[in-house]
Amino acid sequence: MKNQRRSFIKNTIKGAVSVSFVGFFPGLMLKGCSLKTDINKTNMKKLIIKEIHHKGVMDFDLAEQLLESNAEFQLIETINWTEFPYKPEIKFKMAYCEDQIFLKYYVIEENIMARETRVNGEVYKDSCVEFFISTNGKNTYYNFEFNCVGIPHVGYGPGRANRVLTDPGILKLIKVRSSLGNQPFEEKTGGYQWEMMIIIPKECLTHDKNIVLKGLNANANFYKCGDETSKPHYVTWNPIGTENPDYHQSAYFGELIFE
Repeated sequence: MKNQRRSFIKNTIKGAVSVSFVGFFPGLMLKGCSLKTDINKTNMKKLIIKEIHHKGVMDFDLAEQLLESNAEFQLIETINWTEFPYKPEIKFKMAYCEDQIFLKYYVIEENIMARETRVNGEVYKDSCVEFFISTNGKNTYYNFEFNCVGIPHVGYGPGRANRVLTDPGILKLIKVRSSLGNQPFEEKTGGYQWEMMIIIPKECLTHDKNIVLKGLNANANFYKCGDETSKPHYVTWNPIGTENPDYHQSAYFGELIFE
């Protein structure tokens, strides 16, 4: 897959006078090359994040039930790059309760893979779901990425380069449960349906020590990818107007409004 991506990028930039490479996954942002500008940024998606009210102890099962009953399905269905036409079926639900973000993905895809076992490893190569959020209205943002058995990769920064990875000790505060379990496996084919429930406490927003979710206006995007699966794909919630696949594009985040 990596050789195919290199060949694709080489053909894309052939004849360019000046090119500087910034990162590699899940695509490439090419300085000196033309970028698509046909997306009307005034039509960016907006999502109201509902608040869940609950008194008393809340365990994982209850949190999932409350999310299911209080939030509506949102679709991740945008194919921005015709070179990668495969589109799994992806939906998500999102809400919050006090200082925790509840997020659940629902995926139907032909192949699944979960090779990565390292926290902050290369989970994007597997069957992967992602949530990028900017809490401050600027171009700095968090990237929350999870392969299909829940291994996390979380970073923070203003762009693809020089991301600051979150301490794995902090990431233990994230609660994740996948219907595929938590053990790695090689690629399986034949069609699969899986779900993943994620609870992210505000402590994992490590660069926003005093953040309050209630009333927060943020910017975000939601993704599905699988770089080294048999059918590599790059599907997004909000459209991205770059020439090549690149999720690290805060200019194309949609709007999240926490009630």
